[in-house]
Amino acid sequence: MPAKLLRFSQSSALSAAACLCIAATPAKAEPWRSSVELYGPVPLRLDTTTTVVTQNNRSVTTEAVLNLGQVLDNLQWITAVRGSVEKGRWGVLTDLSYTKLGQEDGATTPNGLLTGRASVNVSQGIYDLAVRYRFGEPEAAVGTPGQFSLIPYAGIRVIDAQMDVAAQVDLGNILSVQRQGNFGRTWAQPLLGTQASLFLSPRLRAFARADIGGFGLGGAKDLSGNAQIGLGYAVGNSTDLNISWRYFGVDYNNGDNPDSGFSSYQNGLEIGLKFFF
Repeated sequence: MPAKLLRFSQSSALSAAACLCIAATPAKAEPWRSSVELYGPVPLRLDTTTTVVTQNNRSVTTEAVLNLGQVLDNLQWITAVRGSVEKGRWGVLTDLSYTKLGQEDGATTPNGLLTGRASVNVSQGIYDLAVRYRFGEPEAAVGTPGQFSLIPYAGIRVIDAQMDVAAQVDLGNILSVQRQGNFGRTWAQPLLGTQASLFLSPRLRAFARADIGGFGLGGAKDLSGNAQIGLGYAVGNSTDLNISWRYFGVDYNNGDNPDSGFSSYQNGLEIGLKFFF
């Protein structure tokens, strides 16, 4: 066999063997990634309006505007956690929060003839579950300046709102008048939103989130919305301390006669500790 032909045959054989080795190498599996954030809202202002149906089948509306001090005075319980898990670019996210407020007041006239008492108890649960898709780099506590992620999501939001109102006026031992009403409803909303983050330095990132739910599908009024913007700083290689401004609102009315409904609008700070896995 001529030398040139021999060299060509050997080169072709080596190239074919290399191609076979590359083809036989299994593709690297996409890792699972997840995050969990424990957070606490610090509402600087909370506005609530509740319309309840009383025992005599009438609608009564109560309104309350609370500042941070009043919210803390009446706070009975709060739990808030959000998390996500992804494989490749697809994933699932959830955001779960539950808050309960309660207040009871009483007063008596100077002569002791009239005595009045009133109590209000409000609880609100917001439970989001959605499918997400990530553009850009995976979320992390530490990154390079300019590294970003953009994550649209779609899913369902479940809202559980409960309110009990009771009032009693006593005229000595002669007469006692009592009134009470309640609003209680659990309903689901379609949910659309997006979240984004951008590293400003290896340990400092800016983030934002916005979503909307309801679209008027569950009642005469049925709408909720969320907007958030803040900064996160890495306190370790896999942990972020987040501080942000957040607004959340929900507005619902069943449109019946007599009607009942619930609305809540809060804005203020949010502080969270986020863990990346």
